Amino acid sequence: MAATAARRTPETAGTRASSLDLDAGRALVAQLPERVGQAVRLRGWVHHRRDLGGLAFLDLRDRSGVVQCVLEGIDPPLHESSVEVEGTVVAHAKAPGGVEVRASALRVVTLATTPPPVEMAKIDHQAHPETLLEYRHVTVRAPRDRAVLKVQAELLRGFRGFLDAHAFTEISTPKLVAAGAEGGAHQFEVDYYGQRAYLAQSPQLYKQIMVGVFERVYEVAPVYRAEPSHTVRHLAEYLSLDVEMGFIEDDGDVMDLQEALLKAMLAEVAERCTGELRDLGATLPRLDVAFPRIPLLDARELVRERYGHASGGKDLDPEAERLLGRWALEEHDSDFVFVTHYPEAARPFYAYADGDGLTRGLDLIFRGTEITSGGQRAHEVAMLERGLAQRGLDPEGFASYLQVFRHGMPPHGGFAIGAERLTALLLGITNVRFARAFPRDGQRLQP
Repeated sequence: MAATAARRTPETAGTRASSLDLDAGRALVAQLPERVGQAVRLRGWVHHRRDLGGLAFLDLRDRSGVVQCVLEGIDPPLHESSVEVEGTVVAHAKAPGGVEVRASALRVVTLATTPPPVEMAKIDHQAHPETLLEYRHVTVRAPRDRAVLKVQAELLRGFRGFLDAHAFTEISTPKLVAAGAEGGAHQFEVDYYGQRAYLAQSPQLYKQIMVGVFERVYEVAPVYRAEPSHTVRHLAEYLSLDVEMGFIEDDGDVMDLQEALLKAMLAEVAERCTGELRDLGATLPRLDVAFPRIPLLDARELVRERYGHASGGKDLDPEAERLLGRWALEEHDSDFVFVTHYPEAARPFYAYADGDGLTRGLDLIFRGTEITSGGQRAHEVAMLERGLAQRGLDPEGFASYLQVFRHGMPPHGGFAIGAERLTALLLGITNVRFARAFPRDGQRLQP
């Protein structure tokens, strides 16, 4: 039976908070190679168990890793039970991490009452993807999934850390809005006290407004796209990393910022996720080469002439993106390439128009797939109103947004990074759903 926590008075609570040690009396799996010969107390879950010749071998999993515990005369509980194990750390060359724990005692903290739907130790190569997603509330515990989400967490740490260090301010914007930032039909409609509202496709309009407050802003928050595309690249809800900066010269400043930011994020992962990258078999891109830049029309011509692929429409199709990524790697040793100068028809109404049918809008392709979209924004009312009219959007729906631009908005620009797509491409995950803890798509609202 688990011990009952002592009730804290205000005095003892204050004393405890001043010297907080949440792992007091406990060792983590990652610490064990440095504690050979020492007695330890571990807490975690029964990841796997097997019996051999009167001994029980229990793989215990905590937030830092998995270790083998050898038990004699002790019967381990069901997989995924949470337990506490006491024992001595010994060197063992064939064990994961080079150590194991010779257990002297095991205490069940919380007993699992039913086996997990998928055995965690075998989750990488035996379970069907739909089974993993259906039981995601349990399967997300698997070491591989934990590693993916840990890498993503460090990407976010690097994102915030770099921008904070460069005088950006984090903001929070509404997710219930009266009109979509990009218009179109791909919006989730919501009944808002009897009025029609939508889940935000993007914080774009709000982060532009906040440039007039802080000059440099960013947000980390979910966005919603009711796209009919049910592919391994798309989610209905995803985590958007949005950036906007005022007083820029042109879209070149936006690309300079974006390149430096992504390199800082990847450097954070390289420093803090060596074990996860190793376990996932992932390779980081080179961080010492510049990202090449190419106009959209030139990119189309390049993939046609070099690879024999004709890409039509307003944008690059997926195969053209893949081939352009191949070119960037072959010619520039870069996993990244900027595509610039998109036509007005391919960009939102707020894109800065150069007057020749082209804009200062841009995308960034990483390993053959688009991961960011952005560019310089229109900062004068006349250009914005013209953009709305061209796209058949009612200016009344954007009245409060347009009002801001009558009060001295500076030249500005920014971009948005899809966190799940970046994570998936970085780690070689073919289905972006496995780069989010609890994915939402056209068929899934649970868990």
